[in-house]
Amino acid sequence: MIPASSDAAQPDAAMASAPADWRQQFRQAFTDPLQLLQALGLAHLAPQLSGDCSAFPMRVPRVFAARMRHGDPNDPLLRQVLPLNDEDEFSAGYRLDPVGDHSARTAKGVLQKYAGRALLIATGSCAVNCRYCFRRHYPYSEDIAAAAGWRSAVQQIAADTSISEVILSGGDPLALSTAKLAELSNALGDIPHVRRLRIHTRLPVVLPARIDNALRHWLQSLPQRVVVVIHANHAQEIDPSVGVACARLRDAGASLLNQAVLLRGVNDHIDALCDLSERVFDIGVLPYYLHQLDRVAGATHYAVSDSNALQLHAELRSRLPGYLVPRLVREIEGKASKTPLSEGQFT
Repeated sequence: MIPASSDAAQPDAAMASAPADWRQQFRQAFTDPLQLLQALGLAHLAPQLSGDCSAFPMRVPRVFAARMRHGDPNDPLLRQVLPLNDEDEFSAGYRLDPVGDHSARTAKGVLQKYAGRALLIATGSCAVNCRYCFRRHYPYSEDIAAAAGWRSAVQQIAADTSISEVILSGGDPLALSTAKLAELSNALGDIPHVRRLRIHTRLPVVLPARIDNALRHWLQSLPQRVVVVIHANHAQEIDPSVGVACARLRDAGASLLNQAVLLRGVNDHIDALCDLSERVFDIGVLPYYLHQLDRVAGATHYAVSDSNALQLHAELRSRLPGYLVPRLVREIEGKASKTPLSEGQFT
């Protein structure tokens, strides 16, 4: 853990209010780690910052930073986004492509790993750059499904009648304009075998204003069943604005799930995991997955051992009703599905 500060200054006023338009909030995110530390009264941590994060720069919306505890270097939200020098250390077994995305590519920006599903790399943009991101080294500039009006992606999906579900991922698909998303949905509407559209997004959590009327109307217009998988790792991420965003998604007809990543120093204790499940359910979201960390280069310091993960999951089962217990899984390259962790199988 990072040593605590005695600084008792008040939070930066720039984080106390934000423009209503989500695009402005997106543009006004913190991109300078030192500026974020100064806003939180933690400038003394500057020597612990990564020496070079130009390949994967920091991005933190101010509305998300406002939920961080001022003066707390171990704040669970800050730990997810602050580029520390731990990222600069080489660790054996941690790779640029930890889950085999490149080998699963079947068309420009299209990944097919599991039966009946096609995942589209919709964009490389995110509202927040999580430091444990398994696609932090992905060559987005070369492989975006939205390029050329989604043409290559739609052709691949139309040609494969086994595909019943299209998954929008990235980056974060909701970082695209609603008009750009409508380009895709209009094309998919002509493909009868696509029955579901799944959207994996962090924006309802880190930038709730994104769930505006235009997006809600777009979701309501879709002929497919819609599933939105949000990503929250800690109950502190869920404030009233996130609840409003999720209510808007539900009102638009979407089913809501949450996936989290088990992260050392963030949520690797039973109270944090219980609070997370309870909190997301309070806002109408069902816990879905608890992922073991994908072994991506630069994220070693977030790793929790499989034995500890299994112990935490067993405690979750003993404390919560079954519908609040997410499945503990790992993604393994080449497997036909996510792999549940079980006794005797861990590493």
